[in-house]
Amino acid sequence: MASLAVPALPIAFWRNALASVAIAPVAGWRAAHPRPATPGAPAAGPRDLVLVGVAGLCLASHFGFWVTSLGMTSVASSTAIVSLQVIWVVGYDLARGAPVGRRVVLGVLLATAGAVVVGGVDLSISARALAGDGLALVGSLGVAAYAVIGGRARQRLPTSTYTLGCYGTAAAALLVAAVVAGQPLTGYAQDQWLKLLLLTATAQLLGHSVFNHLLATVSPMVVSLTILLEIPGASLIAAAWLGQVPEATAFVGLAMILAGMALVVLAAPPSGEAEAVAA
Repeated sequence: MASLAVPALPIAFWRNALASVAIAPVAGWRAAHPRPATPGAPAAGPRDLVLVGVAGLCLASHFGFWVTSLGMTSVASSTAIVSLQVIWVVGYDLARGAPVGRRVVLGVLLATAGAVVVGGVDLSISARALAGDGLALVGSLGVAAYAVIGGRARQRLPTSTYTLGCYGTAAAALLVAAVVAGQPLTGYAQDQWLKLLLLTATAQLLGHSVFNHLLATVSPMVVSLTILLEIPGASLIAAAWLGQVPEATAFVGLAMILAGMALVVLAAPPSGEAEAVAA
């Protein structure tokens, strides 16, 4: 995203808006052909729609603050700080008294360290960079809240309905933010539109949409760990599409993330608040 010659808020808006357009036919078909309800599973209600809206606003805050931070601080610092989101989810679990074993903590720390290794380390300090770091921190809190809230809503809502609601809400909030900030939503060069489409197809549809699907059966903590795969994934996409060869540290960091995920998945119980609607 840092390579796009498009303002921050429009980047965040378009990836959610374009993804909403792509998901809408699937959600419409799913609504017209609902699967038989699982015996004993709770039905969706107005509270779930509220959760979807709140989750969408959290997603908007994540994208809005994080993408903005990329233009103010280094990609390394922003990436490292956003990687803290899984630690916030663990902190939430601890605060509500959920059991968090040592292997889970070790896995989370290992995976987070792996994300930092992929992103690199930047020790430069300036007022602008510190402000960007602060925005990245808010962005990490936003995606952590998005995972936690989504873990509840997805117990009663199908993936397509939940995803469309989240992306649509996020796009609407980011549209308002972009207009208020005076950032242009159109007028980009053709190659920039192609990059936006590629970003939407990969990070949004193949990334966040898969995370939304997993939230029904996997704990938000594990899903937060999988989100870390976006970081080395971006390096691999750059290698495949842009000819940018990843640094050796990208593969070391990826190995650390996968090892940390394995520790957590083997130690953490699945999300079991209720039997979920899978798709």
